[in-house]
Amino acid sequence: ADSQTKGKGRFKRKWHSGKDGLWMSIPLKLKNTEKPQYLTFIAAISVVESIKKISKLKTSIKWPNDILYNKKKLCGILTEGIFGKNNFVIVGIGLNVNQAKFPNEIRNTATSLRMVKHRFFSIKSLMNEIINNFFFLYHNYYTKNKLNHIIKLWKKRCDIIGKDIIVITRTKKIYGKAVGIDDNCSLLLKLKNKKIIKIVEGDIKIRY
Repeated sequence: ADSQTKGKGRFKRKWHSGKDGLWMSIPLKLKNTEKPQYLTFIAAISVVESIKKISKLKTSIKWPNDILYNKKKLCGILTEGIFGKNNFVIVGIGLNVNQAKFPNEIRNTATSLRMVKHRFFSIKSLMNEIINNFFFLYHNYYTKNKLNHIIKLWKKRCDIIGKDIIVITRTKKIYGKAVGIDDNCSLLLKLKNKKIIKIVEGDIKIRY
């Protein structure tokens, strides 16, 4: 879409998606519905690689679904499923491309490729590159159940593993060190008492 009037992120949060960004959805009919969370990981890898190729910018993945540059959000990914007689998943990708400014409430936390590189980018070229990368990973690894390889690729592009972080859930804050990802794409968090727990959902803040 050129723009969205009701863009949303996780937990039904509002997602600002006016003109000059890339707002796209990839619908998939799934035979294997066990691990749709890997599609979020595939999308994140695809976005990072596409940005690198087209803008020469090195970005990083923040678990579970954000792409950052210099601690600011460039892209968010939302994967939603419709399960019944037929099973579908829609992978939504919102990438800030040519915006020159953002609303006050996200001005300090969001950025765009244009704001970083000081030039315009072809939204269509970025879209095509992301789609090509996504389906390469989808057909070669996801559909062949080579999920460990997806985790490896994702970890290489993630910058929170090994760092002290705060996980903000709907009910509490948990302090610990991010030590890995399990085979359900959950974050493994090592607490002060050395216990390792799984984080299924939550917001992450790195303790710099």
